[in-house]
Amino acid sequence: MDLHNLKPAEGSVKNQGKRIGRGQGSGKGGTATRGHKGAKSRSGYSKKVGFEGGQMPLQRRVPKFGFTNINRVEYQGVNLDTLQQLVDEKKIKDTVDFNTLFELGLATKNDLVKILGRGELKSKLKVTAHKFTASAKAAIEAAGGEAVTL
Repeated sequence: MDLHNLKPAEGSVKNQGKRIGRGQGSGKGGTATRGHKGAKSRSGYSKKVGFEGGQMPLQRRVPKFGFTNINRVEYQGVNLDTLQQLVDEKKIKDTVDFNTLFELGLATKNDLVKILGRGELKSKLKVTAHKFTASAKAAIEAAGGEAVTL
């Protein structure tokens, strides 16, 4: 190592470039790279979400209709054929509850689970869920299982 090949450690020196808005002598004075006039040249400017330069924004141009019920309760549906497939793959044995469905990725921790009646269930299962369709409940009980509502 000699004086002529000394250099700072990699990444320790950050070249900040020209300082803008520091007088005419700097070469970046005057408008400070902001151009002339307009909202973007002013201090305190921040573009609103969805702003399209004064043109009517998309979310105001598109017609709105319908009604959204704020009290609607959404359920995550799990069909009987899905349960049967899990039994065939030996992922579940005789009981299915919310934790099992969560671990298998069929529901997230905040979901409400509803068992739906698509497909057929051949194995005897004790199924625990928030809701059941009539056909699903009948199919579970017909297979010798039990449907427990949370």
